Amino acid sequence: MSETVELASNVDADLADLVEVVDRTHSAGRAELTRFRDPLRIPPVLRPKDDELVTVVQRATWVRLHSELPPTRVWTYDGHLPGPTFDVRRGQRVRVAWTNEIEGPFPVTAVDVPLPEPGEPSPSDEPGRSGGEPIPEVTGLPPWTVVHLHGAVTAAGNDGWADNGVLPGEAQLCEYRNDQPAMTLWYHDHAMMITRWNVYAGLLGMYLLRDEEEDSLNLPSGDQEVPLIICDRNLDVDEHGALTGELVHKTVAERAFSGPFTLVNGVIWPHLDVERRWYRFRVLNASNSRTYTLSLRDERGVPINGAAWQIGTDSGLLPAPLPLPASGLVMAPAERVDLLVDFSVFAGRRLRLVNAAANPGPNPEIMEFRVGRRRVTSDFRRPTTVSGSYVRLGRGEHGSEHGSRLLVLANGRSGHGEMWEMHRLDPGHDHIPEFDGVTVHDGYVQVQDAHGEVVTYHRMSRVFEDTVNWFVRQDSWERWDILNLTGPTHPIHVHLVRFQAVDRVRFDISGFDQARGGTATPVRRVADGTLLPDERGWKDTIRVGSAELVSILAHFTGSTGRYMYHCHLLEHEDMGMMRPFVVAPDPVVTLMEKLHGHGGGHGGGHGLDAAARGRRLAS
Repeated sequence: MSETVELASNVDADLADLVEVVDRTHSAGRAELTRFRDPLRIPPVLRPKDDELVTVVQRATWVRLHSELPPTRVWTYDGHLPGPTFDVRRGQRVRVAWTNEIEGPFPVTAVDVPLPEPGEPSPSDEPGRSGGEPIPEVTGLPPWTVVHLHGAVTAAGNDGWADNGVLPGEAQLCEYRNDQPAMTLWYHDHAMMITRWNVYAGLLGMYLLRDEEEDSLNLPSGDQEVPLIICDRNLDVDEHGALTGELVHKTVAERAFSGPFTLVNGVIWPHLDVERRWYRFRVLNASNSRTYTLSLRDERGVPINGAAWQIGTDSGLLPAPLPLPASGLVMAPAERVDLLVDFSVFAGRRLRLVNAAANPGPNPEIMEFRVGRRRVTSDFRRPTTVSGSYVRLGRGEHGSEHGSRLLVLANGRSGHGEMWEMHRLDPGHDHIPEFDGVTVHDGYVQVQDAHGEVVTYHRMSRVFEDTVNWFVRQDSWERWDILNLTGPTHPIHVHLVRFQAVDRVRFDISGFDQARGGTATPVRRVADGTLLPDERGWKDTIRVGSAELVSILAHFTGSTGRYMYHCHLLEHEDMGMMRPFVVAPDPVVTLMEKLHGHGGGHGGGHGLDAAARGRRLAS
């Protein structure tokens, strides 16, 4: 049987044992919570045996998010918040039966409230409902769930297709081959239209993949390797303003969620006792929409430089350690970082991890590290080289061998974000409407490149339910150019593949008319942007800022089928910013193109025989 190791002293309580406790302590809630009062919860570790079918049960239970709060009802994997941490080896085939045994009402109250008046604080910064009425469709949601292993190269049938939810009494059977380099993955719910609420309810956990290259580094392990799953939440209040512990998902004018309380491993503002030695932290931003800028600071709030180093990104190890930036390390939802922190010179100190973003919300504190005084002997030294197998891709790495596509992120007429898959029009064969600098043709976008050439594109899709347009040849490389014509930054996640960002460019997007769905004048490239050092690592989620075009290069290998890509702001994903794509064998795509025409490309070929190219880059 699989080995499950309990590392937490305050593991989540059983549902039956806490029902009476809820009634007795409901009135004991407080309006304010003491920061760093409670120890960090460490999820149990699950190490599956070879060829074993592991059963993970989704169930409702009660947990304390803070010792000064009444218990909170949540949905969990195996009764833990977060779920157990999978620990597996490269090439180890893992089979999981994600079994739905959730009972009872939905544990999240969802409300939407108007924008505040000028000068008033945002309702997102205060606990409670802010006068919002519960959304009845959310209150009545059944336990309809589907699990996605985020970052996994897996067959489409195991990927967690959003429509393939299971109800109580059913199980989702998945096989993960884990034929990938060492990296930090995570699993979470991905049910169509309700991912934002199911994940919010607690359906998430970490999944660690190891290999020989990582082993050779002798990185901190055991108690010195700690998952940090960070997210924000909102809690309800009673008529006296005391916190009840009940989860409230409050949005403002149907915008993405953010909340006043920061949780790490399911605990609000926890602390972790550490020894004077190196630690390895696997950090995940599991928030619905909040982006963090992680900064390590001392008791006075002064940034600490030189103690924290990044050695990995979403999808693998970096070539060499990167110091934590002085301004902080930016992490959008779904992004992961692999950090080394040296506590050896901080005897008896209390260091704090804070959110140094420009708008951190009302409480920038995340957690506290309490460093022991006893000197500890350790042979570990920070490596100068991390991944010798890492290869940096360039924009022209594969020349004409790779296909290329344009994805435009735009707001529809409803104001909600959409994913526009664009088809490049050929003036010699396609009809192109006339542009006079004033007229806007719905669905047509003109783009002017650095050389002044204007290219016209036509929209092929807007929302998830539109037909599949993008058919990718198995084992081919493709470059996807992602152009953001909206205001927010969107973290874009592509299923099945890991990729590298190869370019970021700034655009003038003033010629785009959101209300009329196209450009009056071309959007224009104005300057080169900057890829941050950690963004040059292997990724599966990339931030695309407003008026930016980010190019990614990906190898679509490992499996085939119908997959998804989407914005990982969960409210955006649920409300339209998600699209399907299909990976199929080369002859199948060729036959489809002969029958139906183009496969959704915007220039360049899709690549033919990929077997002979890029072998060293696919490892």
